[in-house]
Amino acid sequence: MCPGWGNGEQQFYTDHANNLYIDEFGLNLCARRETIEQDGRVFAYTSARLDTKDHLSFCYGKLIVRAKCPVGQGVWPAIWLLPQEQAYGPWPASGEIDIMEAKGRLPQHISGTLHYGKDWDHKITDEFSYQLENGTINEFHDYALEWDANSIRWLVDGHCFAERSLQPGITPFDEPFYLVLNLAVGGWYDNVAVDEAALPAIMTVSGIWLYQS
Repeated sequence: MCPGWGNGEQQFYTDHANNLYIDEFGLNLCARRETIEQDGRVFAYTSARLDTKDHLSFCYGKLIVRAKCPVGQGVWPAIWLLPQEQAYGPWPASGEIDIMEAKGRLPQHISGTLHYGKDWDHKITDEFSYQLENGTINEFHDYALEWDANSIRWLVDGHCFAERSLQPGITPFDEPFYLVLNLAVGGWYDNVAVDEAALPAIMTVSGIWLYQS
């Protein structure tokens, strides 16, 4: 159990069965209106976050995550990668790769992002936004990352919507990264009031595939 990752998020992450469970549709992360007190702090919401650190990490390849994400103001689903070892130093020096982030109040919009830079004061954010051509995030889509020594590409349902060239010595994306899945409530990514009518909100992951040559 742990509080939110930061970024002004308002949820407390748990491993409780009402926040994290598997059913016939896949792995479910559920954000709820639920008051919880921990270490003298009171949180109004609970949710779930998982990562594969020390279990699965990779450098280069194609990763596909098939997911259905919730809609609603203040809901923030994310599929992203963090470095297994901080070879270049603490965040953001060793990088972060966001495969997909969504603002629940904008159900047709997603973003893919790189974070890096020598320190917090010099952090660089390369963000690429995309509007889904078919449907909304509240339907299953294949969110994919193609990553090699020269570039990173972001795809939805096989369509590449962004590409970023990599530069040795500048972009730190030549080390193994691990996968993170989470469903946040509130936060600076979309600094709006939480619509509690949208809760409980469920992010469902029905499949994860990693291809490496």
